[in-house]
Amino acid sequence: MLKTILVTGGAGFIGSNFILYFLKKYPEYRIINLDKLTYAADIGNLRECADDSRYRLVRGDICDAELVNGLFDENDISGVVHFAAESHVDNSITGPRAFIETNVVGTFTLLDAARNHWMKEPFVVRHGCEKCRFHHISTDEVYGSLGETGYFSETTPYAPNSPYSASKAGSDFLARAYFHTYGMNITVSNCSNNYGPRQHTEKLIPKIIANCLNGKPIPIYGDGKNVRDWLYVDDHCRAIDLIFHNGKAGETYNVGGHNEKNNLEIVDAVCGILDEKRPRADGKSYCDLITFVKDRAGHDRRYAIDASKLVADLGWRSQENFDTGIVKTIDWYLKIYFSAKG
Repeated sequence: MLKTILVTGGAGFIGSNFILYFLKKYPEYRIINLDKLTYAADIGNLRECADDSRYRLVRGDICDAELVNGLFDENDISGVVHFAAESHVDNSITGPRAFIETNVVGTFTLLDAARNHWMKEPFVVRHGCEKCRFHHISTDEVYGSLGETGYFSETTPYAPNSPYSASKAGSDFLARAYFHTYGMNITVSNCSNNYGPRQHTEKLIPKIIANCLNGKPIPIYGDGKNVRDWLYVDDHCRAIDLIFHNGKAGETYNVGGHNEKNNLEIVDAVCGILDEKRPRADGKSYCDLITFVKDRAGHDRRYAIDASKLVADLGWRSQENFDTGIVKTIDWYLKIYFSAKG
């Protein structure tokens, strides 16, 4: 009998990569993908599994308690992998309400549905639900900003600095509360900046690629020296798989690529690769398109993840470094871009 898991936000960037990875690796699983299909989602991300009988897309809002509870009632859901979130920091600055609703209220709705269906009462699991697990995906941004040295660990105090990171911190605390109050089987992961295929062009790397190919200015905030740790999306999917199957209930695991780059290094790398793979007609470098713009409000200076707990406890290792991952990413976008143009 197939095991059914609910994946939220599975038509987005990380979620779609995870679904494709998971269906390929685990023939014994069936996936229900609950996605609101906002601007950041793309059904085309999942065209490879659209005809798979083990995959079902449900268009809906994670804040809709009737819908969410109905899915649990009808499908004997034994696991949740919760990706769905508003995630673009700029949008959280101009319109924070959607972030509170989706990231906080939506996470609560999912947690409470799982509690109602898996638990008889606090710390008493319903028969047949002993192995049911809720895995919550979060971000390193909940930890705030680092100086020039040091790393975020699982014990770093939370210090969110944007409405986005504050809403994700709230959702993390809800997951923690449902473990400690009800004894639910819950795990949390906080990841660094993901990159790879299927990412929306509002994000830095696909925006750089798209603007280069369209001959548009490449906007870089401030002095371009903000540092992030970059994690290739397939490595993140493998980490989630390990945590979902082997992680300890109630634990948080940080997932990082150990690839610190500032924004100028990122844009230089992307432009350099495109200069070789798809030279400009005028012979100039794509770097000439770089334009510095006013810095984002509350822009954290540096994030860096210590993933040693994930490595030591679950044996995770990244398979891509930035040099290999960025080439795979650019190749995917080039294929998509020029296929679309015919």
